[in-house]
Amino acid sequence: MEDITLTCGDCGEEFIFTGGEREFFEEKGYDEPKRCKDCRDRRKTEKRNSGSRRY
Repeated sequence: MEDITLTCGDCGEEFIFTGGEREFFEEKGYDEPKRCKDCRDRRKTEKRNSGSRRY
């Protein structure tokens, strides 16, 4: 598969979705990513930090 350029839904920057990533996503039945790697990582961190646990 060829690389394609996508636009991040959060920051609006373009990012490359490689052929290897496309094959992996297709194999797993996933949709194309909506966010670039930086925005995905930031979102994961925010989710992790927003949950306050009490013991």
